[in-house]
Formats: sequence, C-alpha cells, structure tokens
Amino acid sequence: MSRKRRSYEAGHKPKFLVVIDETPECDRAVYFAARRAARTGAGMVMLRVIEIGDRAPQWLGVADIMRAEQREEAEAMLARFAARANGISGITPDRVIREGDPATEITRLIDTDEDIAVLVLAAGDDNEGPGPLVSGLTKSAGSFPIPMAIVPGHLGDDELDAMT
Repeated sequence: MSRKRRSYEAGHKPKFLVVIDETPECDRAVYFAARRAARTGAGMVMLRVIEIGDRAPQWLGVADIMRAEQREEAEAMLARFAARANGISGITPDRVIREGDPATEITRLIDTDEDIAVLVLAAGDDNEGPGPLVSGLTKSAGSFPIPMAIVPGHLGDDELDAMT
C-alpha cells in the first residue's frame, strides 16, 4: 500500500515523475512533463534506474568499476535531460538514481516521495509495441498508487504544446 499523496497540502507541491532511459521516446515524456509542470505550478522528478545484473563475487572489483561507470553515465544522462526540461519550461527537476528493477524502483520512489502525483511515460511508436516499461506498468494500472500519463512517442513539440 502506497503512502497517502500530500501533493496539494500546505508545504507540499505536486511533482511529475519521468523515467529516464535510452529510448528515443524518452524525450517526449520529458517534454510533456516539463510543459505540464510549468503550466500547473508543479515540480518534476527524473529517475534513472541502473539495472544490475548478476555479479559474481570473484568479479567484485570489475563490478565496482562497472557500477561507477554506469552511475557516471546515469548522471550525465540526467544532466542532459534536466537541461532539456529547464530549456522547455524553466523548471529544474530533482534527479534520482537507483539500482535494481525499474518497475520496483519506480514504485519505491513513489512510496518515499508523497508529492509525486503523476508518472509520465512515453510509448514507442514502432510495431514492437509501446516498450517494456509501459507494457509492464500498465498491467498493474488498476492497482498503481498514482495516475500514469502515457505520451505517444510520435507526437512532436508543436502537438505537445497544443495539449499542455
């Protein structure tokens, strides 16, 4: 059970949560969330989840180096998208890096930040479906702790401007 949302209580501010990944449609989610946050006076949180594979003990030194490299890449990716959001709307998003399964870490972040009001995802626009994250999370949409906004990946800036 997720914590009660406090987004609109005194001392709180609603936030749009965007998951940052390597997909081309990720920019669409950032664009939409930045525009909506600016329009509604909300904040924005960007989450990058580093998926850690099976790391055998004999490779611990190598695993530590790989983890540091992944963290550095995650920080650079978040910085790039934060600059994009700031350029779109003047918002400076919070940036969070977590390790583990993306769906689990999204839920954990929502549970710990009671101001997160909406999860914004972008769906791929190819024939292979909307993408694994959207597919996985929408299966639990009926019991998910907050609303999800799914942005079609084919929408351009002008189209998103018209609806945000």
